[in-house]
This record gives sequence, structure tokens and C-alpha cells, in this order.
Amino acid sequence: MTGGDGFDATIHAPNRLRICALLDPAERVEFGVVRDRLGVSASVLSKHVAVLMDAGYVEQTKAVRDTRQRVWLSLTPAGRAAYRAHVAALRAIVGEGDAAVR
Repeated sequence: MTGGDGFDATIHAPNRLRICALLDPAERVEFGVVRDRLGVSASVLSKHVAVLMDAGYVEQTKAVRDTRQRVWLSLTPAGRAAYRAHVAALRAIVGEGDAAVR
């Protein structure tokens, strides 16, 4: 749900914004690492990831590592573009606010 200015209401929710911020610089990040970095439960993270997946912004892959099945999260190309446009829109909002205060 992106506006013409790049602001994306789907990404804007604090935990979803933080998920995208963690995933942006990486090829993929293990679900447990994202959960621990955000300090949320697995169920809370799953709900936010589901919203991002429904929007086409995040994909998850499953792989066996150390004899356990692991879930890895990554931004899709569309997700990476939407996240970066959203961050740029937030910077524009903050920048415009600074100019008005001076």
C-alpha cells in the first residue's frame, strides 16, 4: 500500500519496519535471529512476516541446518524497493519538518 510519495503503510508498522531494516543489508536472515533482535515472540514475528509476505515484500525459505529445520527470511526485490522508498519518504517528511521549524 504505497502512496505516490513512497510512504508504505504496510511497512510503516514499527515491527514490520524493523524487520525490513534487518533484512535489507542481508541476503537472508534466520527467523530466530530476527525474533531475538526484535525481542518479540515467534507468533508476533510470524504475524508480521505474513503481512509482509502477503504484500510480496518478504519470502521465507526452509532448510535443514544442524539437523534442524530452519526458516530464513529475505526481502524480495519489490520488498527491498518498497522499503528503501519508504525510508526516503520518512527522511523527506523529517527534512521538511526541520525546514519549517527554522
